[in-house]
Amino acid sequence: MTSSSSPAVTVRFQPLGQRGQVPAGISLLEAARRLGVGLSGVCGGMGVCATCRVVVPPESRDALSPPSDTEQKRLGPDALARGVRLACRATIRDSLQVFVPPESLTASQRTQIEGRQTLVRPEPVVAAVDLHLPPPTLSDPRSDAERLREVLGRPVRLDLEVLRQSPLRLREWEWATRAVLRGDEVVALLPPGTPLMGVAIDLGTTKLAGYLLNLETGETVASAGAMNPQLAYGEDVMARITYALQEPEGAERLRQAAAAGLAQLIRDLCDQAGTASECIVEAVVVGNTAMHHLFLGLSTRSLGLAPYVPVESASLDVRAREVGLPLAPGASIHLLPNIAGFVGADHVAALLATRMDEADHPTLLLDIGTNTEICLAVEGNLFSCSAASGPAFEGAHIRFGMRAAPGAVERVRMIEGKVWWETVEGAPPVGICGSGILDAVAQLREAGLLNERGGWASDNSASPALVSSAEGGPEFILVPAEASGLGRAITLSRKDVGEIQLAKAAIAAGWQVLLEEAGLQESDLARVLVAGAFGTYIDIGHAVAIGMLPRLPLDRFEQVGNVAGTGARMALLSRTERERATHLARRVRYIELTIHPSFRGRFAQAMFL
Repeated sequence: MTSSSSPAVTVRFQPLGQRGQVPAGISLLEAARRLGVGLSGVCGGMGVCATCRVVVPPESRDALSPPSDTEQKRLGPDALARGVRLACRATIRDSLQVFVPPESLTASQRTQIEGRQTLVRPEPVVAAVDLHLPPPTLSDPRSDAERLREVLGRPVRLDLEVLRQSPLRLREWEWATRAVLRGDEVVALLPPGTPLMGVAIDLGTTKLAGYLLNLETGETVASAGAMNPQLAYGEDVMARITYALQEPEGAERLRQAAAAGLAQLIRDLCDQAGTASECIVEAVVVGNTAMHHLFLGLSTRSLGLAPYVPVESASLDVRAREVGLPLAPGASIHLLPNIAGFVGADHVAALLATRMDEADHPTLLLDIGTNTEICLAVEGNLFSCSAASGPAFEGAHIRFGMRAAPGAVERVRMIEGKVWWETVEGAPPVGICGSGILDAVAQLREAGLLNERGGWASDNSASPALVSSAEGGPEFILVPAEASGLGRAITLSRKDVGEIQLAKAAIAAGWQVLLEEAGLQESDLARVLVAGAFGTYIDIGHAVAIGMLPRLPLDRFEQVGNVAGTGARMALLSRTERERATHLARRVRYIELTIHPSFRGRFAQAMFL
């Protein structure tokens, strides 16, 4: 207990940038709650789940109580030596700074770290010139465009929409303007002093992620996410390709859905930043090859049939207005190159952000989602493939499955025969999202309730209260009816487990094939980078335990967040990074899993837990 007279100390939680004053004597977990930091605590702060891990730098360690017996038991000497602490057991004595790893954050908080600033020098393809034009007179009746060229001091073209808007705007602004040039073309006229803004978008199969940047400073001024409206037409790319081919106007409906989703996302970003979308003068959009084609209105027929050939694989620049995005009149959208039918510009962006081409030791990158793109870097070579992991990690095809929204069970622990769970935003449980499903399967396997084939073990006598009979067979009771926000128990069935087995087997078989192609073993991997929205949320130890990720020491893994979005921001800011992306795409050796001789056997073997 702390008294109201306890001295106030300052706690800073990084990399979130959140700080504030709290009374000395409370735990770090309680401080996080008071300051609005979504720090996980599945067991409610009782010290038994170890999900509230933080890292304390050397200069701040004396500001906390010494490690407790619980921490020594749960963490071990190596972790404690690195500054790892359990926030629920560490009592604050003085002001300090702590670092919160992504896996220790709740889902609602983790989405905020996707807006990290991009560490590249701004070198945009657009440039701004502040001008003051002489107004026309009877003795000087030259055209507005001619006056603009004269003050600029060089011949330039004006986009047609810029020409249409210029008479009113130049006179409204009393002939002072900020001209935005892309090469030798004026693509926008802005009010004097308006910052140059750009938008980078990751067009995912399931989710959209957008970032609004100041192109002159490189600062990310707003970030936001949304669900892809195309979900209404199919959960995966093959379903959407089928819809586009078989339904009259199907392709156009999908194109319009993507455009509408991105337009709303851009409006949300502008509302956050207090700016207008007409001030956005450049954009970069990345996505897999199917999303790229559907967004541009390109035919997807060749993507749906072997040998899965894209219409275009080179980088493209198109007018924003041609694809229905509400940006500056002449603004362009740059699309990074695709690699193959199922490895697209989002993978190139991820390679760009993680500098996979510079890896000096064998490194594996997995961007986990509805389609999981995988790359292996070894001795300067890049091997890539796409695994059809499906939407199970988004909660699809799971009886109580849902996306990571308030009330979704996102973490599960079984401790001494008791089930502990945590929901997004601490809301009453109404379903289970992908990270919670993966946790539950791993914990059930560890507890011996599931066998290696994913079936219920013949002897469940150790925890009879956790398994109930249902019409489709026994079900694991994750949340009892009295604790559920649904008024009935939230359970996990054998079918649900099977969906996770299919998803994880596709991913595991993918990276195993790449290792085979490079002549490597699992143990040869020096680093494993786990990316994507879902990849940021999962418990790495559990993913390793069920065979989804290589069986390696956990210190070789790094959760890197939405690196496709980071790469898109880098390409938005820098023409050099765009050129680098083109070279990267050419270097990748693409492996088509469906025809690889060992894929089916590896997939079947990877179904085992």
